[in-house]
Amino acid sequence: DEVNNAPHVLSAQDQDILASLFPNTINTNFCLLAPASGDRQASSEPLRVGVVLSGGQAAGGHNVICGIFDYVKRVNPASTVFGFLGGPHGVFSHEYVELTEAIIDKYRNMGGFDMIRSGRHKIETDEQKQKSLEICEKLQLNGLVVIGGDDSNTNAAILAEYFKSKGSSTSVCGCPKTIDGDLKNRFVEISFGFDTACKTYCQQIGNLMRNAMTGGNTYHFVRLMGRSASLITLECALQTHPNYTFIGEEVMAKKQSLRQLVEALVDLVEARYAKGKQYGVVLLPEGLIEFIPEVGVLINEINHIVAAGDFEVSKLTPESRSVFEELPESTRRQLLLDRDPHGNVQVAMIHTEKLLMQMTESELQKRGFQGTFLAQSHYLGYEGRSGYPSDFDATYCYGLGNVAGALIQNK
Repeated sequence: DEVNNAPHVLSAQDQDILASLFPNTINTNFCLLAPASGDRQASSEPLRVGVVLSGGQAAGGHNVICGIFDYVKRVNPASTVFGFLGGPHGVFSHEYVELTEAIIDKYRNMGGFDMIRSGRHKIETDEQKQKSLEICEKLQLNGLVVIGGDDSNTNAAILAEYFKSKGSSTSVCGCPKTIDGDLKNRFVEISFGFDTACKTYCQQIGNLMRNAMTGGNTYHFVRLMGRSASLITLECALQTHPNYTFIGEEVMAKKQSLRQLVEALVDLVEARYAKGKQYGVVLLPEGLIEFIPEVGVLINEINHIVAAGDFEVSKLTPESRSVFEELPESTRRQLLLDRDPHGNVQVAMIHTEKLLMQMTESELQKRGFQGTFLAQSHYLGYEGRSGYPSDFDATYCYGLGNVAGALIQNK
């Protein structure tokens, strides 16, 4: 394979800001991988490549590494691949292992990130960047491949800029990984892991649907992993056809209130009861609550109050106080107690499905509902991260590894 350069591809917005942040790499050419003319690979020098898994797991990560390994070995059997252990921390702490064929073969088409493990550290400080550069120079790496999501690829871009500013010959390459499906552009249709996660969740949702029809008396409220984006929820809804699906972006666009969402569910339950059906399945994304306008404002106010000192309900605006007091006690506790290292509400930790269940039950009682409303909550998350990759993800990831190897070879 060979890489052909094309004109620069710049961001459609914030070009001046990006140019100031990445002065040495902003003009990097867009490259197109094409079949090589002649026997180009046979005459190539051995390549030395480092790989690191960054962030949450996504099915197919091992195949990216396998693709890199196979590519550089085809280029020259004397090529070497090093795996940094435990994520980015392994890079600046100089913890690594040489990946051999025996190691690689055990992980082909396997789920998880356990070959070299992952981590959520970032390479941020000047000391960490310098330590990262030192190990790349020590190992004489032609390239460092960062396999990760949007934060990880941003970190890779920052590291590439730093390496370039120091005159390093080590190139940095990023591979798009996230089950959330929100890392894409006109060149990258989807990140790896999304397909596997959706298919894994859909199987579980289908099981719940069959259970609901069998018992005939239970509603299943299913919260799906996917951070702020509702792409996983949308894809699962398209494949399984639940009775109701909340899409966070739609809720925000229509400025739907929490009360409106609850009323929609109550209307659904009553309509199905009229048809003799007291069961169903409801899907929602884990980030739904922050898309609800008044709840988003409430979360923002709580973050500011807690950052300034102890929380008191009286410090909320009248509107937010009204919303806060309407929430079930369990949700209030989650808003106040579950916080990230920066002191902000951990939105993904809020059991929005239980909130909707409780408020739906309460509203049904107010309406004098004559039927029975039994509901169970479910959260489908990490079980979608580490399963065997789908055929699509397995093949896609192997291709990503080959492309990463080609980019490093042809830099």
